[in-house]
Amino acid sequence: MKFNTKVIHGNQQAEPHTGSVNVPVFLTSTFAQKTPGQLRAGYEYSRGGNPTRQALEDALASIENGARGLAFGSGLAAIDCVLKLLNPGDEVIAVDDLYGGTYRMFTRLFSKYELKFTFVNFDDISKISTLLNEKTKLIWIETPSNPLMKLVDIEAVANFTKGKDILLAVDNTFASPYLQQPLDLGADIVMHSATKYLGGHSDVVAGALVTKTPELGEKLHFIQFASGGILGPHDSYLVLRGIKTLALRMQRHSENGIKVAQFLEKHPAVGDVFFPGLESHPQFKLATKQMKAFGGMVSFNFKSGKKEDAIHFLERLQVFTLAESLGGVESLANHPAMMTHASIPEEKRAELGITDDLVRLSVGIEDIEDLLQDLEQALKA
Repeated sequence: MKFNTKVIHGNQQAEPHTGSVNVPVFLTSTFAQKTPGQLRAGYEYSRGGNPTRQALEDALASIENGARGLAFGSGLAAIDCVLKLLNPGDEVIAVDDLYGGTYRMFTRLFSKYELKFTFVNFDDISKISTLLNEKTKLIWIETPSNPLMKLVDIEAVANFTKGKDILLAVDNTFASPYLQQPLDLGADIVMHSATKYLGGHSDVVAGALVTKTPELGEKLHFIQFASGGILGPHDSYLVLRGIKTLALRMQRHSENGIKVAQFLEKHPAVGDVFFPGLESHPQFKLATKQMKAFGGMVSFNFKSGKKEDAIHFLERLQVFTLAESLGGVESLANHPAMMTHASIPEEKRAELGITDDLVRLSVGIEDIEDLLQDLEQALKA
């Protein structure tokens, strides 16, 4: 199947008992058994498996070209599950420009359990090889990154981990499977905050993992079952419904995203614009090689460098909504230093380039004329 067909039909079938085209929401915690240990259709208790969640997990595996999909109560619950594959003394190499919640989990939670985290700029992939040792067990990357839209060459990193006892995990939230499929480029695990583009309607909090092999999927499923960070059936239904329109939405997000980025790049009040689809982006060639299109995430700062200008701009927006999160059909605006990345120490933010005048936009699927007009009137402030 091609991708547009996969999001609707991939690993999916009508409900076998009634023929329902849409998967029912199985609101049950447990399943009747004919005799002890003899399960009906393999379901015993909804923490271990639920037909609605299973339908979503099968769809996730299909659209990422993976062997096993797993659905979680949040993106952070999915990351938590991956880290529980590790043992005390193991080392993790992570991209330095990453989501604040991931950074917080790595540095304030799992570092207490004798895991070592090294945060690295992946611009020069050759430097990564010098950091690898027998204790390195996981490489964690985001591409595009949050919020500076930096890219990592997934295939190049995978070449370093190939044949070694090192897992490569990619946070694919900003791209979505429509734009980028890391497993095809050599990754072992793909993670999504399914709250974002997979759900697509800002009405659910969810996370997802997809693995390259069934064996790795089974290990993660055991951790999910033992730890309990599952996604409920109704939320599973919402994400599955969202996936069915993923291709159409991502096409529109990408069309609007490039126009917003081009508009901002020419505006006299705007400083730097961070968007992989601009030829001015230092990794534009990698973006064209690795991504199908460039999505709807755009960040920028102000020529003035003033935090006050960013705040006044955000306060004046009318079509864009000032809010956390991203990836919904509606356009959102965010101040990373005070919102999504506030958990990263100020000096670390400065080192990374997450300045106080940085604004992150999640460009929605509204009419582009309305979005540009809203940006123009807010920038007049």
